[in-house]
Amino acid sequence: MTNLLNALSIAASGMKAQGTRMRVISENLANSESTSQTPGGEPYRRKVLTFKDMLDRATGAEMVQVNKVIPDASDFSLKYDPSHPAANSDGYVLMPNVNPLIEMADMREAERSYEANLSVIQSTKTMLSHTLSLISQG
Repeated sequence: MTNLLNALSIAASGMKAQGTRMRVISENLANSESTSQTPGGEPYRRKVLTFKDMLDRATGAEMVQVNKVIPDASDFSLKYDPSHPAANSDGYVLMPNVNPLIEMADMREAERSYEANLSVIQSTKTMLSHTLSLISQG
């Protein structure tokens, strides 16, 4: 029974981590066109997160959690738009380092991981229910 409860905790930690990942990806997508309002200023910088293992001392189970949300150090792109308020003296605007295709692929991966953890929780709940019914019949 303890192993089933550990499975629930592990899957829940995975869901929480993937939920945070989806929120960061959503923020990146929402700001994929957010430029500076001052000439030559920096636009929105994409964020990425890292995960880490965490040992639950009470159960001995290894869980996952978000380690850090950090800025992506990749270069900004340039777009020629001399009428833009953030255009530099040559007419170029620094654009965010967010690629919507990459963000959508990352979001799909996070969604699949979330669904896999949800499936583990549903299966574990079914096993717990069957175990409890067997115990109560015995």
